[in-house]
Amino acid sequence: MPASDSVSPPVILGNEPGSFPWSVLAERHPALIQKVRDAFPYGPEQHRALDALLKNCTEGVVEPLPAGAEDREQWEEWGTREYAGRSWFDVPWLWAEGYFYRQLLEAVGYFGAADDNDSAWHRIDPFRPFKLAELDAPETDEELAALDDLVGRPEEEQARALLHGSLWGNRADLGFRLSGADEQGEAAGLVADDSETLWSLLRPARRTAGPVCLVADNAGRELVPDLLLLDHLLTRGYAGHAVLHVKPHPYFVSDATTADVVDAVRRLIRAPGEAAAYGRRLWSAMADGRLVVRAHPFSCAPLPYAAMPADLRGEFASAEVTLMKGDLNYRRLVGDRLRPATTPFADVTAYFPGPVAALRTLKSDVIVGLDAHTEAALVAAEGQRWRTSGTRAVIQVSSPGEQSLPKSS
Repeated sequence: MPASDSVSPPVILGNEPGSFPWSVLAERHPALIQKVRDAFPYGPEQHRALDALLKNCTEGVVEPLPAGAEDREQWEEWGTREYAGRSWFDVPWLWAEGYFYRQLLEAVGYFGAADDNDSAWHRIDPFRPFKLAELDAPETDEELAALDDLVGRPEEEQARALLHGSLWGNRADLGFRLSGADEQGEAAGLVADDSETLWSLLRPARRTAGPVCLVADNAGRELVPDLLLLDHLLTRGYAGHAVLHVKPHPYFVSDATTADVVDAVRRLIRAPGEAAAYGRRLWSAMADGRLVVRAHPFSCAPLPYAAMPADLRGEFASAEVTLMKGDLNYRRLVGDRLRPATTPFADVTAYFPGPVAALRTLKSDVIVGLDAHTEAALVAAEGQRWRTSGTRAVIQVSSPGEQSLPKSS
């Protein structure tokens, strides 16, 4: 860790009424409990557990997992030993969010043992209806149809469109409608852009034997453009092989799991036109090992990546570059702390064992790597709302030996 970061700002808590973290704990989580309750015909046991979780997470204190929980010891190492007995609002917000989702899975019987009375709900994803509804929405058909127009465009334009599609997810129609207005909108929304540095790391002439890793964020219509980008990297020689990191179990409502990857590829295959070709290539790449899906337990840890275990550190160290997708991964990558927005991205990611790129739409307060002029203009235009509105994004890259490369504006 650089000397300049030896004294870190305090971690973000959720105990300031009216703050964004507070609204997540006090409003969003209770609403989600009701949404999950309505999505399945759960029985009385699950209903009682959900009611208890609602009361506990809003009025109570952090409680350990049940004695028989398969991952109780793991969660004690991750924080319940330290935080048990404290208000949900007085522990690190990143931790409180992660533990809420673990307790939600407990309430609906997701981790129930095969021989208990709740085994019917064992490994049933409580968020699956929401994921499938988004994946099967008419808007998905419209976005995939744009692939037919993308095929005939120059390689550079295709690469840019697919990168921006992955960055913006379902907000940008996969980034394929590159009219002048769309380009101006993207330029205004992209407040830090190291894409030139990223492409330099992916040049085929520079490639060694390592994979390109993509750490996924959401399922559904946001996972599809991630898969399209990976296909492009594989078929155009930017990557010899790739690793897609997903969650080992449901997390944060829409976070991608292996089942969600399969659903997304199948959705591509059954689509008309060029989308089906992407889907078939991805299916083949998974089958022959050029695209590996990885679900490491630490992907669901409520901790920053600075605390990653040695085996995961080794995987990222061997990668040509690791692409960190989305807001949660960004918070885990740079640390969930309110540092000055002008703090260099390279400083707070110096611990990372290899080149790393963040592709992130801003949906929470944490942000680093902005220049002072950009930050001042954003604050003057929107106050602090730009940090959480999802209308701004960054492509930020940190790589040893690459910091002197020019960055696009």
